[in-house]
Amino acid sequence: MAKKAALGKGLNALMGDMEPLESPKTPLEVPLKEIHRNPGQPRVDFDEQELAELSDSIEKHGVLQPLLVRPVANGYEIIAGERRYQAAKRAGLKEVPVLIREADDSESFRLALVENLQRSDLNPIEEAQGYKTLMDKEKLSQTKIAEEVSKSRAYVANAVRLLDLPEEIQDMLSQGLLTAGHARAILAVADEENRVRLAHQVVDNNLTVRQTENLAPLFSGSTETVHVRTVSPDSYKRAARQLREALGTPVRVKSVRGKNKIEIQFEDEDELARLVSSIVRWEVRDV
Repeated sequence: MAKKAALGKGLNALMGDMEPLESPKTPLEVPLKEIHRNPGQPRVDFDEQELAELSDSIEKHGVLQPLLVRPVANGYEIIAGERRYQAAKRAGLKEVPVLIREADDSESFRLALVENLQRSDLNPIEEAQGYKTLMDKEKLSQTKIAEEVSKSRAYVANAVRLLDLPEEIQDMLSQGLLTAGHARAILAVADEENRVRLAHQVVDNNLTVRQTENLAPLFSGSTETVHVRTVSPDSYKRAARQLREALGTPVRVKSVRGKNKIEIQFEDEDELARLVSSIVRWEVRDV
């Protein structure tokens, strides 16, 4: 709750210096065709299912929260409310409620970034790219950015570091296959190739952040295949025990890279023949 309040304060602080063209309590109805997307919108990806659900809601009840826009030469440009705009188009609306603000490019981008952060709508890479844009185009320090979005400087610094990862790993982050915690653990690996290998191990074996942190040192400076030991379900352990007792030899039931396997150990050809004979007798008896 405290975090949301802090973010709200950050948004209010950014909006405080901008005079509204209309009262904030009386939104205007503006033709949808006069509203244009913000090319600096920090959010790129929209969840299709969520967008469809919002469109259905808007079709039934209308747009309940006005879009925040600014005047431009050919109409209005969205500052905040991109998702509502997209959903309204899908719902076939001709007009939408808006609040109009005077804002330059810098103010517009900052407002869009903070609004998305408040709603947790940005994936880790979109968030990192937003901070990087503020640093490069607006010449803001990480400390200043942290103040405006009510985060710690370390948080902003760690977010921006995600852009040092290979594009393949950034795509995994954008798709939700990896979390920012996983990515920070992967950053502990020095070279790009091993970072990618570790990322695939994490995804293939559904590793936790702690497991990734423990595994990262094994990938530093190593080109050999690293095998990840995962915790087997209890059912696998019971099956292995039953097979071990029936066959009289060590048996393992495990999952590797998403594939389930049974490993039966034998000493020589004679024992192999014994095991095959035992298994074949089971099949004949079952028939």
